[in-house]
Amino acid sequence: MPLADRFLDIRRDPHSDELLARGGDPAAHSILQRAGFVAVVRLHETYHRAPTRLAGTDESRLATTAVARLRAAGYHVDCDEDFDTDSRPASYLPLGSSVAHLAERIREAVATEEAADALTELTAAHDGILAALQEVLTATADFHDGLGEASDPYTARRLRYLADEHLRVIHSDLTLTRNTLADRRVPHPGRSTCTQEVPTAERERSAVCACPPPPRTVPAPPPPVGAGMRR
Repeated sequence: MPLADRFLDIRRDPHSDELLARGGDPAAHSILQRAGFVAVVRLHETYHRAPTRLAGTDESRLATTAVARLRAAGYHVDCDEDFDTDSRPASYLPLGSSVAHLAERIREAVATEEAADALTELTAAHDGILAALQEVLTATADFHDGLGEASDPYTARRLRYLADEHLRVIHSDLTLTRNTLADRRVPHPGRSTCTQEVPTAERERSAVCACPPPPRTVPAPPPPVGAGMRR
């Protein structure tokens, strides 16, 4: 990680008086969003701002919370004096880390059934992750019904479309992939687990294991001698 990504700046813009946060890596951006900031994605920069219609005292509280959480996570934060704090709140693994762990399980899988087990957590019909995501989309659509602004019914319809069409396709395809892997029940030919055991037929008892030796790297030939260097 570049060192510059460990530095952030949280201040009020002197021209617009907006509360802005700049700098940091994607992990820092997640901390800012969980503190209440809104991401602004530009062509050459991603920064964060306070939500609109937020009172000044609430903005200060939001900024102070972000400074405390970022510093607790090891980031260096420069900020306005009003936002400075010695608080270092405890941090907890977000829900997304559990889903990311499934990717690690698939990367480490040495057989099709292991990959299928990980995908089952996504595709389980009643309490899988995708089923829960569909509930979240539907609940958010229901929330927008009757919220009061002209665009709210469109947002509700769009969310239901995502749940009923796009998410349904993802769920169907992943379920088919999971079921196919579960039926195959074969080891992955490109992955194996070293048992550190020597076969009984091995004549050289000093061998450490039966794994094939790593491929030998052939050194590159020296560059040809230039004509001007010959004598």
